[in-house]
Amino acid sequence: MNGLDWTVLIGYFGVMVAIGIWSHKRVDNVSDFFTAGGKMPWWLSGISHHMSGYSAVMFTGYAGIAYTYGVTSFVTWSFPIALGIAIGSKLFAPRVNRLRSRLHVASPLEYLKNRYNLTTQQALAWSGMLLKIVDVAAKWAAIATLLSVFTGVSLNQGILITGAITAVYCTIGGLWADALTELGQFIIQLLAGVSMFVAVVLKLNDKGIGIFDAFDQPALHGHGKPLVGPYGTVFLLAFLFIKLFEYNGGMLNQAQRYMATAGPKEAERSARLSAALWLIWPVVLFFPMWMSPLLVHAQKPDGSDSYGLMTEQLLPHGLLGLVVVGFFSHTMAMCSSDANAIAAVFTRDVAPVLSSRARSWSERSGLVAARVTTVVFLGLSMAVATQVNSPTFKDIITVVIKWVAGLMGPIAIPMMLGLLRPFRRSGPTAALTSWAAGLLAFWLVNYPINWNVDGGVPLQYQVSVPLAVSLVLYILIGYLKPEDTPERLAIIETVNTDGDGAAAIPVPAQAPAGGGEVVRD
Repeated sequence: MNGLDWTVLIGYFGVMVAIGIWSHKRVDNVSDFFTAGGKMPWWLSGISHHMSGYSAVMFTGYAGIAYTYGVTSFVTWSFPIALGIAIGSKLFAPRVNRLRSRLHVASPLEYLKNRYNLTTQQALAWSGMLLKIVDVAAKWAAIATLLSVFTGVSLNQGILITGAITAVYCTIGGLWADALTELGQFIIQLLAGVSMFVAVVLKLNDKGIGIFDAFDQPALHGHGKPLVGPYGTVFLLAFLFIKLFEYNGGMLNQAQRYMATAGPKEAERSARLSAALWLIWPVVLFFPMWMSPLLVHAQKPDGSDSYGLMTEQLLPHGLLGLVVVGFFSHTMAMCSSDANAIAAVFTRDVAPVLSSRARSWSERSGLVAARVTTVVFLGLSMAVATQVNSPTFKDIITVVIKWVAGLMGPIAIPMMLGLLRPFRRSGPTAALTSWAAGLLAFWLVNYPINWNVDGGVPLQYQVSVPLAVSLVLYILIGYLKPEDTPERLAIIETVNTDGDGAAAIPVPAQAPAGGGEVVRD
């Protein structure tokens, strides 16, 4: 990078901070900070939903998969995400929106206290927050890895730079700042992605290789196969189920995008837009990665540095800076949205249980707590990021695929399926048992069993078994021990119906054990 590239990068950071300061004027209370007050246009919510699912992991971990295996990087990642969101646009998006519009909650987990009980809500809240710290840490490590390729700064310096800039704008402006910066980041990503696509096509032409015959080259032998290596049919099906829950609210930050729209119809349109973007746009981004074995020789065994090396070789200064900004935009979009979601969970779900003072926070006190929590979360994730390449976490893609995909299911299943009528019989026993058994299954499959199986447990089972265990137990226990009380049924009816015809939530004479007060509509 030269002075022109640095100017582009510093200018981008300046714009992000400016958007955060401008968004500060639109945040008057906790609802504005966490759900944009339900005033976000559906198209902005859709773009924000799409962008908050990316990070620099795509240009490191998934670039390595594309370098090694080819098109399976799209078939087993962005395609199941697109399909999962498309299904969720009808199944989950309208119901998640009603959590805010009808139950008046600001955190995606806030309704769980009355849908199940306080214990269930706290178990999912704490495990979700801890998982998000690890997830976001992998994103910081990914962007710092790329930054080191281009600038030579150390991993820890890269983590500090990106984390500090993100903390400024998302802490000041809340979800509005996240969404508006994600809109700007989408435009940057569009320019950077198209520039890289064109540069690769031109370079291939110089070598006498056309787009359609590239996969016939010896260096790309087998790279045109949709399912290959550890990414087989079982992995694809497992990933589809995982992404169905994760990208429709199971990882919390996407749920906020649905909650931020004016109503259920707008949330549905938002999800459809995000699904369409996930189906089309990643093809443009992945194409240069698929072609990378023809253009560069990766230095790292997993090929995670291939995209960075190719960018350095193919793009002129200025455009190189723009692509680096694109890397930052992906990571900052996801990390800022995660920080906002976790701040919502802590201030709305956890703090009131830990402290009696938190239950009587004024609007100003709640907003200050939200901002402080955001900074603390970012700081913790940055600290963990320095350990991503340690023996505990291994490489970046291991954290993202194994840890996040494997642990997300047990947390998301009670939260997401609890919204649907067919699972109305599943109560606290089903939720807690499925959650605990899923976490136990993750540990068993990835550690004791993995250690005693020759060659280790295949990746597809490492990520699918915890979800399968949680799903089966959640459904089975619901039928064997139904806990569908009138209060819980009323919650379900409220998030499944619109208008005055929706069931009113009855207030029990005595709050359920461990359940706290029932939210009135």
